[in-house]
Amino acid sequence: MAGNLRVLLVDDEPSVRFGVRDFLETHGFEIEEVGDREAARAAFLARRPDAVLLDYLLTDGDTSSLLREMKDADESVPVLILTAHGSIDLAVRSIKEGADQFLTKPVDLTSLLVVLRREIESRRDRRKGVAEGRRDARSGSPDPFLGTSAVIRALKAEVLSVLDSDASVLIRGETGSGKGVLARWMHDHGPRAAEPFVDLNCAGLSRELLESELFGHEKGAFTGALATKPGLLEVADRGTLFLDEIGDLDLTIQPRLLKALEEKRFRRVGEVKDRRVDVRLIAATNQNLPELVREKKFRGDLYYRINTIQLVLPPLRERREDVPGLAQRILDSLARELGRGRVSLTAEAEARMQRYDWPGNVRELRNVLERALLLTAGSTLGADELRFEASAVGPARGGGADATSDDAPLNLEDMERRHIERVLLEEGWHVERAAAKLGLARSSLYQKIKRFALTPPQ
Repeated sequence: MAGNLRVLLVDDEPSVRFGVRDFLETHGFEIEEVGDREAARAAFLARRPDAVLLDYLLTDGDTSSLLREMKDADESVPVLILTAHGSIDLAVRSIKEGADQFLTKPVDLTSLLVVLRREIESRRDRRKGVAEGRRDARSGSPDPFLGTSAVIRALKAEVLSVLDSDASVLIRGETGSGKGVLARWMHDHGPRAAEPFVDLNCAGLSRELLESELFGHEKGAFTGALATKPGLLEVADRGTLFLDEIGDLDLTIQPRLLKALEEKRFRRVGEVKDRRVDVRLIAATNQNLPELVREKKFRGDLYYRINTIQLVLPPLRERREDVPGLAQRILDSLARELGRGRVSLTAEAEARMQRYDWPGNVRELRNVLERALLLTAGSTLGADELRFEASAVGPARGGGADATSDDAPLNLEDMERRHIERVLLEEGWHVERAAAKLGLARSSLYQKIKRFALTPPQ
């Protein structure tokens, strides 16, 4: 697991805390020590540790209720009870209340180290099993490396070479090329797979909303802050934070993000204390960030920080040989969603798709196939069922031009608007479900609804 292991040490005797902390720090642990129940509760909730060493009896009372609160908040965090008043009854009661181990003082530090490592490793194994189960459940999700073209094979080799790194990643690619799919795949197959994957689309969000979403806020920090809200940085702790369209990140937010990445510390809006966080950042953009830096629309120091590893997703027009196989995989998935049997593409349909330039890339390919599938009842899709921009279809290799069958071709924006409107209607204008079906972030769908002036039926 990435980063030093964090242990919360709760004991009201400074000499005990000093001895345990000094010993564990020499073995690579990061120790946070507190001396009372309230400080322990706050530290546990603010900076979720890998394990807790908890004195059973503090000056402000016994910690049985605190133990239950910790387990209610996150039962996977091992809690080891330390006490100078050891008894079989107390040990049994502590275990029943959720303690993972019960150790009597003076504790043998070598034994403590062995037990602590074993409990943390056991927690890792449990969470790894959960993550693998989730990955199995997602086995039908899009594979970003479908195809046999040289560019997609080179991309896969590059991704595999940096998969286990904690370095920040910048994914460049055109709209609809699958940047979010690649980011999710890297998380699911990397060392942080057992931890959260959190994504945020930075496009079109105000500075205030971005700041609150990323860093969170305290109750009363500003007008409308009626309750404390954790930020996405906190939610992604130990996992992956994916910032899509990072080129649109407000300039005033960029220094705070840079500090959080470099120092692994940040503050909620309206808060005075630092919170520690360990995330791997994956950012994506379809913009020219170096040009934005030159125009002083993006900070150079942040650009160099997120650009440690740069991956470039090729557009579909640069890997035309992959289009038939990718289209069939998408078609199979759509047919399952609609409860249809297998639907195949004719050779003419495949040839037409290979000639098309796909300005909307994989997202447009999916939309074209979904529309064709909804309008066709048979087990095959022919060239006449595919409807896209006629002017974008290049001349057939070794043959004449091949126009689409639409009587009145739509431009790409009209196609997008109609498709979004239809999906919203199908999902009863439930924006979150519609966004998932469209492969969009919820904030992006709201922006498109506003742009196209879409309204629910009365």
